[in-house]
Amino acid sequence: MNRYLYLVWTLILCFPASVFPGAPGGGEQGITEALDAVSTERMLADVVLLSSDRFNGRQAGTPDDEQAAEYVVRQLTALAPRIPINSLAMGDPAAVTVTSISAEPSLSLEFPGRSTTDRPVYRVGPDYLPILDSPSINLHAPIVFVGYGIADADRGFDEYAGMDVKDRVVLFLRGKPERYTGQISHADKVRIAREKGAAAYLTTTGPILSAYEARRGIGGKPSAYYSQAPVELAGAWISTELAERIVGGPDRSLRDRQERLHQLSSQSHQTPAVINLQWTSMRTASSLRNVGFLLAGSDAERADETVILGAHRDHFGRQAGMLFAGADDNASGTAVLMEVARAIAQAGLRPKRPILFVSFSGEEQGLLGSKSYVRHPARPLDRTTVMINIDHAGIGNGRLTVGMTGVDKAVAVAAGRLAGMEDRLDLFGFFPGGDHVPFKEAGIPTVTVVSGGTHAHFHQPTDKADTISGEILTTAARYALALTLHLANSP
Repeated sequence: MNRYLYLVWTLILCFPASVFPGAPGGGEQGITEALDAVSTERMLADVVLLSSDRFNGRQAGTPDDEQAAEYVVRQLTALAPRIPINSLAMGDPAAVTVTSISAEPSLSLEFPGRSTTDRPVYRVGPDYLPILDSPSINLHAPIVFVGYGIADADRGFDEYAGMDVKDRVVLFLRGKPERYTGQISHADKVRIAREKGAAAYLTTTGPILSAYEARRGIGGKPSAYYSQAPVELAGAWISTELAERIVGGPDRSLRDRQERLHQLSSQSHQTPAVINLQWTSMRTASSLRNVGFLLAGSDAERADETVILGAHRDHFGRQAGMLFAGADDNASGTAVLMEVARAIAQAGLRPKRPILFVSFSGEEQGLLGSKSYVRHPARPLDRTTVMINIDHAGIGNGRLTVGMTGVDKAVAVAAGRLAGMEDRLDLFGFFPGGDHVPFKEAGIPTVTVVSGGTHAHFHQPTDKADTISGEILTTAARYALALTLHLANSP
């Protein structure tokens, strides 16, 4: 059987009481011992290795991600050499399309009527990035600005009204206007553009950032991204500076237009720019693998009440000639996941409830791994107490952003107090995006832990190991450990 054709779960790390005779149950003394066992050096070594050329960016469905999965297995198997490993085939295949953008894409602009010297070729990376599930393209076409790319006649806001975009390239801003009450996703915008006859699209972050964009550090640079649109349409994320060059003019800047858009005043117009777009996309059908490790609980009456601690390990691989190493996203979370398991094992703890450590794949392509788990759970969902997700845990301001659904904030505060960092927590409700979302939608309480502050290398080829802070990793790991044990032992 081809190992890439099926979602395979490896359930290991089952610690019966005989392995750690007399081990504490994870009370405050036991948690203190486990916290003392957390190693910054081990986590940094994990991040350096996982974000190196050896794993080639860990793109879901590739041998590189499979090797990363095997690395996680080896690290955690080493914690319990006397325990047998059980490999289980879990349900239907978790299919994934592996898309690779050619090493030499091209984007250039022309402004008819201007000097022929005013036709710069822009740089992939700082100026633009092809959307990673785009089809191949070789196009020369005018650009039409369509604001936020919304066509909602029922709410009286149709930015395509009166605009001819057939066989043209549309440019739209990410997000939506402040006063627009409807819901609109990137995939919706791509579908609308295709239905209107556009030949391709460009998207950009406006100069006026939303609160979410500002908090995550998403600014003017283009980012790696999968559209996950229901239709095929080639697209690229361009820098805010490049968008200003296309849209702005002596009478009105892109910022001015965005301010008017927030008042629901359409700013759609034919720009003076003509674009040349070219790249080749190579696609392969494959599948992905999640890896799970089960630490059995000590209380027989709570044997099915599972606490899940998860982190995705996949990133974007090599795209457009660049390595997306994914040190912060999410080699950092993977390192925290493994270190929490190591620290618990080193302290010899047996929490009352079982803990399932999960290394997910496919997060970057629409949460494929976590969605597959929820469809085919390794442990009963109706007996799953909570899902804790660790993502982006390596850079920031030294604080932790904690998002919760169905979990009382007092629980998060109590765990912070155990870890000695109660004053470094910023508590929120639902945190959008991430492998906790399918669990939340299934009615399972969730906690998301992200290092606070901006993540300047978010989805960038600059997300490398030398940007990671050992101190921040340790903060995240200590908190994740205290929270996991607290929830696994709570009444």
